[in-house]
Amino acid sequence: MLPSLRHIALGATALLALTGCQKLDDAAFGQRVRAYLLEHPEVIQEAVEKLQEKQQAEAAKSAQANLAKYRKQLEQDPRDFVANPDGGVTVVEFFDYRCGYCKLAAPEVLQLIEENPDVRFVFKEFPIFGGESDLAAQVILSPAAKPKTKEIYARFMAEKALDEAAIDRILREVGVDPAVAKAGGKSDEVQKQLQDVHELAGQLHINGTPAFVVGDTIVSGADMAALRRAIAEARSKTMKTG
Repeated sequence: MLPSLRHIALGATALLALTGCQKLDDAAFGQRVRAYLLEHPEVIQEAVEKLQEKQQAEAAKSAQANLAKYRKQLEQDPRDFVANPDGGVTVVEFFDYRCGYCKLAAPEVLQLIEENPDVRFVFKEFPIFGGESDLAAQVILSPAAKPKTKEIYARFMAEKALDEAAIDRILREVGVDPAVAKAGGKSDEVQKQLQDVHELAGQLHINGTPAFVVGDTIVSGADMAALRRAIAEARSKTMKTG
């Protein structure tokens, strides 16, 4: 959101070299501000950057507060597929199968799950690109496909162009009837689950993919080094409290 002209004008007022208590009418004031901003356009950019920083800080603070409030929905929703369900450290991923960064992260996600049985990994289907992204999330949440979530996740993420034909092919390869999965994915239950994930993401100010949540830490993007650090910190806390 860009700052309004009034906000910029008020900010620029302090920078204008007015003499004493000189009083200007609105027209003269506007002309002075306009002239100053035309001469110093970097002031507008600085104002925009400051506003963005403030908004991001406020969003991060709100997200942190909501992590505790929505912990159960985040980590313990029985509808979600969970890898390593007995793990002591929980990682939650919000992802879209057509997100390039999610595809980059996926091999490391699968490796992390395989090599760390103490990491409980919660899959949050969070399609944000519409079309085939919605279809992929719907079919994988269907009763027919859900038991094979991890395998289908790996194959969907490895597919460069995940169109409907590729979705159907992958489902057949893992032994799932595409027609049955599509019908199941249109159920009210699946649609409600996807809606709930989007609402949860909104409460946590998650608007992009991938996004990982570990304890009180949100890792945005495919920053796997940051994710591993967050897991290590969560392990350390678990050992101290255990």
